Amino acid sequence: MPFSSDTLGLPDSAFGLLRDLIHERTGLFYENYRGEILTDKLSPLVIERGFGSFLDYYYLLKYDSASDEEWKKVIDALSVQETYFWREMDQVRALVEVLVPRHFSTSHAPLRIWSAACATGEEPLTIAMALEEEGWFGRAPIEILGSDASPSALEKARKGIYRERSFRNLPPFLRSKYFARSQEGWTAAPELQQRIRWCGANLAVERDVAGLATASVIFCRNVFIYFSAESIRNTVRMFSRFMPSPGHLFVGASESLLRVTTEFDFQEIGGAFVYVKQRAGGSENGTMNEYS
Repeated sequence: MPFSSDTLGLPDSAFGLLRDLIHERTGLFYENYRGEILTDKLSPLVIERGFGSFLDYYYLLKYDSASDEEWKKVIDALSVQETYFWREMDQVRALVEVLVPRHFSTSHAPLRIWSAACATGEEPLTIAMALEEEGWFGRAPIEILGSDASPSALEKARKGIYRERSFRNLPPFLRSKYFARSQEGWTAAPELQQRIRWCGANLAVERDVAGLATASVIFCRNVFIYFSAESIRNTVRMFSRFMPSPGHLFVGASESLLRVTTEFDFQEIGGAFVYVKQRAGGSENGTMNEYS
């Protein structure tokens, strides 16, 4: 008989196997009490494959030589694409008003900014708008990278079409300036889209992170709330390994790295909090300093 989400169960043993495999491959971690959430998200994929159990699906993901395409579907199913323009702007202002001027006061080298786990692209487009408003693109070489592990999220980011929900915090004059009304919603201006290089990257995979983390500034906001402490530690360690010094890491307002890493100093810059990669001979512990 055909299987449905009602006929599929997720026994404790299968949940542990599947949860740990997902954790290993993506960094995402589901506590035991969140088993039902994992079931709801993955049931359609299990049914699509014609499997009668999650254990069968686990074996596919774990051992099948052609599982790469299936993993893309898993990441799409588990990804959280809830974001919007002009979010947590104190950090973006610190970038535009303090970090960018500081960089170009001592260097002519391009400044690379990486929006890691950018979902459907609102964050890197926000950064691009803020920099454009201050005239930085006309006078300095700045590169913006936007990445996500979800292929469907990146496809939306590349199209640059957004609905009203994405604009709930963006000043109306900026929407009128940088977006054009279309049948599907609001489309980002081509000149804005061209400021960003989009690419796929799984933050749990070093080969994906290595080239991108050479950025002097990394925005990785509202991502670590879905990671285990171990996954956060591994990802931040990769960031630190490849970032130049000084390097600046922005995380979400509800996220803290103080208990998972000592490789960054926690500082205040231009009215915003940021983790700064230590210079040679830096402090041994993450500390709070004034740095404005």
